[in-house]
Amino acid sequence: MKKMKYYNHKTGLFLSFIMALFVVLSCSKVLDDVKNLSSYPESGTFDDQATANSYLSNLYASTLTGWPVNMGNNADESGGINDANWVTTDNAIMKFWPYDVVRKINILLKELPNGAVAEDAKTAMIGQAKFLRAFIYFKMVVYHGGVPIIQVPQELTDDLMVKRNTTAECFDFIIKDLDEAFAMLPAKYDGNNRGRIDQACVKAFKGRVLLYKASPQFNSAHPYDNTYWAAAYTTNADAKQFLDEHGYGLLDDYTSVFETKGHKENILSVIYVNPSKTNGRQEDAVRPLSESKNATGADQPIWSLVEAYPMKDGKMPGDPTSAYNYDEKTFWKNRDPRFDATIVWNGAEYELSGITGRRQYTMSGIAKSMDAFGYVVQGENEYRTGLYCRKGIMEQLPSTSVTLNDIDWPEIRYAEVLFNYAEAANETGKPDEALAVLKAVRKRAGIDPGPDGMYGLKNSMSQDQMREAILAEKQIEFAFEGTRFWDLRRHRLLNRLNGMHKYGVMAMKVNGHSLEQITTDDIAKASTFQLLPENFDYNIVELITNGPKEMVMPASYYFFPIQLNNINQNPNLEQNIGWGGTFNPEL
Repeated sequence: MKKMKYYNHKTGLFLSFIMALFVVLSCSKVLDDVKNLSSYPESGTFDDQATANSYLSNLYASTLTGWPVNMGNNADESGGINDANWVTTDNAIMKFWPYDVVRKINILLKELPNGAVAEDAKTAMIGQAKFLRAFIYFKMVVYHGGVPIIQVPQELTDDLMVKRNTTAECFDFIIKDLDEAFAMLPAKYDGNNRGRIDQACVKAFKGRVLLYKASPQFNSAHPYDNTYWAAAYTTNADAKQFLDEHGYGLLDDYTSVFETKGHKENILSVIYVNPSKTNGRQEDAVRPLSESKNATGADQPIWSLVEAYPMKDGKMPGDPTSAYNYDEKTFWKNRDPRFDATIVWNGAEYELSGITGRRQYTMSGIAKSMDAFGYVVQGENEYRTGLYCRKGIMEQLPSTSVTLNDIDWPEIRYAEVLFNYAEAANETGKPDEALAVLKAVRKRAGIDPGPDGMYGLKNSMSQDQMREAILAEKQIEFAFEGTRFWDLRRHRLLNRLNGMHKYGVMAMKVNGHSLEQITTDDIAKASTFQLLPENFDYNIVELITNGPKEMVMPASYYFFPIQLNNINQNPNLEQNIGWGGTFNPEL
């Protein structure tokens, strides 16, 4: 069987959205494309409910992406090294400039009010579109700082040489759109309307926006003592109360968050339905190739993530006060239950393709060759970490149908609102409220409460200690949900990644036998899944990659550059400080 590479690798998640805002090199191109600029949707689009809904649904699809596969490569979750050439002004990596989508939203906002769609439906659709515009602008600001605010569909006769708005103006614009959206939407959609933006979505997302606004990323001189933290606290506390009143909350079981639909924890879901919309999780890339097809290698956990999980009592591995002994040779035993729900290790039960009792092996000579941790896999020099990701995988799907995964993507879930609230509470002198969040999250995870009811957390943490505890807890709770890199960046902690080497877990022996000594009995037991994780000996080994092995994360990454071709096409666009320009992207 020919192994196909899974190419992600360092291209970021949003390249499909990257479009030029200004193209003035010839008279035939302005903005995105003359055809898009000069032609509207067909006449009558906003006079008919069905076609108007279709137009809006397309805006959803263009704005809300699915599972952020391989985003952990940019942080300390999964394999992959970002070297000194990862982000440049010339390449498209970590650039977000979707003014084509902004234009389409602006068309709806201009034309729908004059359409023949019923007024109540019209109002709700406008509210949803305003949210989507705020969502896009927020992401652009997180990437680049202030960007041009465009509120109308531009015409060829307009002055297209617009300048960047300040970051403060962009935040004001985003918040204004969200406030206006809230006033137009129902409190909560459900049933056939599940997945539509409602007031719950607006409240939760506004909390995310204001948390970023207060963060060190935008306030390097006053990272935790600026005036924006008070608004972040008020907004997130209000969001939590609103969500509680409308039936949202943590599920009792962590795994169910990613294996069931329409539950109370998902606030804004990108909904997948087999067969019309599938594989948002890109399960074919995340599974081991022996039970997949065409691709593999995505979202492979690394050793630093293993080390980040606490023990079953919430204490860190090796803590002498823990009720559970820790040994690297049996690193999977007695860990936080989220470890089992997220990570697959050598010999772990992983019943892919509905194979009862199936175990996943990664030792060369024991595992199927395409699944093994090794220097050479199927003739190619590719890393394997010795670990796989379980989160969001539909294990019952046969390998031939692996792309039919239709797990919903939780763009906003209740746990995020709790963490946003906890962060803001801690920075505004309310540590007890922050601690209550951490205890609730750990209780749901299944961590032992302990005799003191602290779930392994320390009593009387300082503000700095609580900040670190929240960040560490979120790393575990949201593993492979695309938050880790952005959280470190938001806190200006990319130095923790700078210079990092990445390691995997290599099974070196089975029943005392090295690769050269493996017996037919060892192989026979593997074929019937009789070999357990403790039958193997392990080494922690640096991952084998082509090229550099050390992460490079300079301070200039706290704001990514505007792509050079956009600046060349519109000289009024200033480049960011740190990338050869004078634009200050902070507040």
